Amino acid sequence: MAEVTLRDVALASGCSVATVSRVLAGTRPVGAETVRTVRAAAERLGYRPNHVARALRSRTTGTVGLVLPQITNPFFPSLVRELEHALHAEGRAVLLADCDDDPVTEAARIGAFLGRQVDALLLIPVDERRSREAVAAAAAQVPLVLLDRGCGPGVADSVAVDNAAGMALVLDHLAATGRRRPCFVGAAGTASAAVERRAAYEAGAAALDPTAPGRVELGDFSVAWGRAAADRVWPSRPDAVICANDLIAAGALQRLRQLGADVPGEVAVTGFDDIPLAGLADPALTTVRQPVGELAAEAARLLSRRPAAADPASRHTVRLAPQLVVRGSSVPVDAAADATAGG
Repeated sequence: MAEVTLRDVALASGCSVATVSRVLAGTRPVGAETVRTVRAAAERLGYRPNHVARALRSRTTGTVGLVLPQITNPFFPSLVRELEHALHAEGRAVLLADCDDDPVTEAARIGAFLGRQVDALLLIPVDERRSREAVAAAAAQVPLVLLDRGCGPGVADSVAVDNAAGMALVLDHLAATGRRRPCFVGAAGTASAAVERRAAYEAGAAALDPTAPGRVELGDFSVAWGRAAADRVWPSRPDAVICANDLIAAGALQRLRQLGADVPGEVAVTGFDDIPLAGLADPALTTVRQPVGELAAEAARLLSRRPAAADPASRHTVRLAPQLVVRGSSVPVDAAADATAGG
């Protein structure tokens, strides 16, 4: 079958080609009756926009490249979903790449997207320092926004949760429930989220116990590390295990119960992110909820405001407020039901 063109829709609707183009592209206001007539004709004929032709005319592709550290982390798919919805509403398509936590692969994925002439890039960097060179080079070519993690000041626009505020919510909650011997289980390396959460613990835990800032175990953001860390920390009998994300917390919780620990009677366990797994754990995990919808909306807004090759001095850094979700892993179930969450 021959491709249905704008001219075909114009003939079928009794409107000009220019009017049909404005209706279907949504670029200028058009009367409601005209919109209904044009869209009905387009649907009846089976018209589909030719994005390649539009890209050639406008010199834009309508695509945004999104590079993730590792798609297997359950937090990232929920963020991808919200980003796709936010960008689709603006008429943009998302191209996705996974770099398997490798900064060399990450740089290659960024280069591949630039080669495909994407209009913009969204990136959750693998590492604050090792990702910086590739990110800075790309930000000089197209609008680029960093999500969830940063690469240092002035490199690119960024939007993330306030990790320090989130950790403060956890520490305040544990103090209010009488915990005085916390420890922290986090991730090694220089990914900014890992660094900020660990630093916030070290800065605030002394209010519970002067020796608490030194009780830190570092591995990676995985369930397996959470299990291994529980074996390392439980002999010293902490009364709270504060984890840098929910995967670590799920592993620690599982292993602590296998070791015979009473959770939350003897020891509380907390996470960070509020992935779906957090509510399914037994007991369900107390955690810090990231505002995923707001993260996506703010990233889309920053992309739309950032012209290509804009002055690096005008970079924006946005930090969003987290929320504490209290569940059974830190207080008895009846108390968790009555607890209030802050954010």
